[in-house]
Amino acid sequence: QAAKSARTVVITGVPDGLLHDDVMADILVIHFQMSKNNGGDVEEVLYPTMEKGVAYVTFEDQEVVESVLKKDEHRLEDKRLSRYYLLEVTRYCEHVSAFVIYLVVLPL
Repeated sequence: QAAKSARTVVITGVPDGLLHDDVMADILVIHFQMSKNNGGDVEEVLYPTMEKGVAYVTFEDQEVVESVLKKDEHRLEDKRLSRYYLLEVTRYCEHVSAFVIYLVVLPL
């Protein structure tokens, strides 16, 4: 099995404060397990994290990371959400936190 960091993606754009954190984590698991979202078996979801609206999703297989990244648009949809939310999915890397903070502090 590949290293955990290689099997993890970073999700940004998670709607914050709308639902209980554990409910939102469940919705993320469902989204990333669906084949229509190029998903696969989810090992774990880390949500909430230190950064608002950010979650970490770890898959059982590294191949799922590649297929999830290939999907053009990830729409988080659930009957408990009033509308869909576009998620941005990126590879996990050690520098993501600094990058996210940079974007929040210094809007483009």
